[in-house]
Amino acid sequence: MSAGNAKAFGGTIGKTVRESKPWWPPAKKPPAGAPNILVVLFDDVGFSDFGCYGSRIKTPTIDKLAAEGLRYTGFHTTAMCSTTRAALLTGRNHHSVGVGCLANFDSGYPGYRGKIAKEAGTIAEMLRAHGYRNYMLGKWHVTPLTESGATGPFDGWPLGRGFDRFYGFLDAETDQYAPELVADNAHIDPPGTYESGYHLTSDLIDQSIRFIADHLADRPDLPWLTWVALGACHAPHQAPADLIKGYDAMFESGWDVERELRMAKQKAMGVVPQETKMPKRNDGVKAWEEHAVDERRVFTRLQSAFAGMLDHADQHLARLIAFLEEAGVRDNTLVIVMSDNGASQEGGPLGFINAMGPFNFRPEPMPEKIRRIDDIGGPETHTNFPHGWAMASNTPLRRYKQNTHGGGIRDPFVMSWPGRIEARGELRHQFVHACDLVPTLLELVGIEPPAIIAGVPQMPLEGKSFAASIANAAAPAKNTSQYFEMFGHRGLWRGGWKAVSFHPSGTPFENDKWELFHLDRDFSEVDDLAEKEPERLAEMIKLWWAEAEQHNVLPLDDRFAPRFAENATRFHGERSRFTFHAGMGHVPTDVAPDVRSRSYTIEAHVEIEEGAEGVLIAHGDATSGYSLYIKDGHLVHDLNIGGGHEILRSRGKVPSGPHRFGLHVERLVRKEAPAKGSRTGFSEYTLLIDGEAAGSMQTQFGFNTLISWSGLDIGRDRGSPVSHYAAPFEFTGKLKRVTVVMHDDQKLDGEGVGNAQMARQ
Repeated sequence: MSAGNAKAFGGTIGKTVRESKPWWPPAKKPPAGAPNILVVLFDDVGFSDFGCYGSRIKTPTIDKLAAEGLRYTGFHTTAMCSTTRAALLTGRNHHSVGVGCLANFDSGYPGYRGKIAKEAGTIAEMLRAHGYRNYMLGKWHVTPLTESGATGPFDGWPLGRGFDRFYGFLDAETDQYAPELVADNAHIDPPGTYESGYHLTSDLIDQSIRFIADHLADRPDLPWLTWVALGACHAPHQAPADLIKGYDAMFESGWDVERELRMAKQKAMGVVPQETKMPKRNDGVKAWEEHAVDERRVFTRLQSAFAGMLDHADQHLARLIAFLEEAGVRDNTLVIVMSDNGASQEGGPLGFINAMGPFNFRPEPMPEKIRRIDDIGGPETHTNFPHGWAMASNTPLRRYKQNTHGGGIRDPFVMSWPGRIEARGELRHQFVHACDLVPTLLELVGIEPPAIIAGVPQMPLEGKSFAASIANAAAPAKNTSQYFEMFGHRGLWRGGWKAVSFHPSGTPFENDKWELFHLDRDFSEVDDLAEKEPERLAEMIKLWWAEAEQHNVLPLDDRFAPRFAENATRFHGERSRFTFHAGMGHVPTDVAPDVRSRSYTIEAHVEIEEGAEGVLIAHGDATSGYSLYIKDGHLVHDLNIGGGHEILRSRGKVPSGPHRFGLHVERLVRKEAPAKGSRTGFSEYTLLIDGEAAGSMQTQFGFNTLISWSGLDIGRDRGSPVSHYAAPFEFTGKLKRVTVVMHDDQKLDGEGVGNAQMARQ
């Protein structure tokens, strides 16, 4: 026995068992009465979207939980998804743990690694040491997406950060009918399709019930943490069509009326003070009546898709809560329902039915939106609502997700624990931040944060427990300051006051205008006291800079595109060739070949018999991507830009036997702008059979800023189909390998890339 093992052994070892004494390490035991914990984290749901916060959207499950417990009106997040999740999971500020912006890139600075530092243990890692079993479902998005492939590394995936099981997706968003699913540490196919009635929300709830049921069958003596991070209501807004259309009548009066109705209900419920003022419309948002009739029809349906998605999620959440009751564990289960940031501004002023087209410069004019209005929320759409409806979601707060005004960082928070929380339907108005959740949970469980996790000394928790406010509505809020920062937008809360600045991207930070609000008297941030209290404002700005230095916020960086582009360049390096062998699995989009705005060549090595067909390589889904396949005896390439298909078929049929079938794309450089309607454009596409041209076309469309948020497959198309075939359309010949060679002429549109990537978050 090694010295290390002998030191850990508590018995004695003699020459035989007669002279020896056995020993077993003590089992990890949770504190007496330690609760089960169910966290339900919604995505991009605004402050007023739950019924119990003012909305008319049907959320009876969440409303019942609120009636059985508490609603907090001062819960604050970080303005974006990755960052809020990092704070919620660790009990520290997001910059402090290395996730100052997004998991999508590493800027090269300590606060912007895109990955939670090992020195910042997660709540799962903390609870594991006390006998908890931990289950994670849904959206993760605190792993760099360049680490989301088959080789990991997996230390930043859920199972690498304290969770025992994982079923969900790693990216910021996914198609609800054909998601990029991961089970534990492996990419898997969704267990159903749109045609079979599949939807990710119902699947996540099914798996949540399964994880808990398995736990109760195996170790009912141990408590559990189940973290359910739904895709709802992040774009794409997708839900059953009848549910979506059922909301049209509710919202046809528009966002101005809806804001007033919500705030009236909020005042009646006590969610906001009676003296709360409605802010003027956000910049660029027109009055509802200023829009044409057709525009209002489309906007109404886009809002109905959002509402339908939330309603649908609430219906399935009801199944999970009912299971807890049936299993007899509801009384000792602490249930928390919240959102990760305010409603999204990424839908722009007019919203999208399929955002993938406009992000690649294929416009989506209003007549096309009208033509496709009944497709909204379906499997071939990537919908998001316009600014006006995002503004209504955040009622009565200003601005949106990404911003540090209230609309970006103030969110609903519902807590219910029948066996321990005596309050029924009460409100709590204390200021609470996402980083305060972990200290609160630790106090409620009755444990201290560990000093060391897996041999790594831990940084102190930065959040403060708000457990005292659960039983005492008059308990004071935290006595420490709380900073905010996102893409240069800044803010600071201290003692009921808030200093905040909106930062126009690309402008000098010293030109930013700071505003000052007394939040305890001005819930909606409409009375700027900067001129009346310049000394207080100056003191708070000074404190913001001190906090920024302490928590790794610096250097301030408002760049969108360069950070994404630099990360991609660093990841791919000088690699220009990818080889994909038959039998490999799914490839996430961020580790697939980057064929945006460049020349490239694809070549598939196959053995084929007459009648063989199927996909050779496909990247994307029905909303955007490319596919090279054989159908009806012809080699076919589909360039799918936002649902518009540019089909190229070989002139003749493909020959039998061993061959190389491919595609060459040559990026063209214009000397003059093309005539309107011209089909000559950015690239020339040429089909290849054994290296010889078998058909070509020129097109002005291409992957200028993105390919797809869905990934790449070899020999099949696993998700919603890129082209006109039924997925997975597996290749029936013998596919040996596929190579992709990228040429060194990539010219990306920086602003376009940045806008597209931001819409993904």
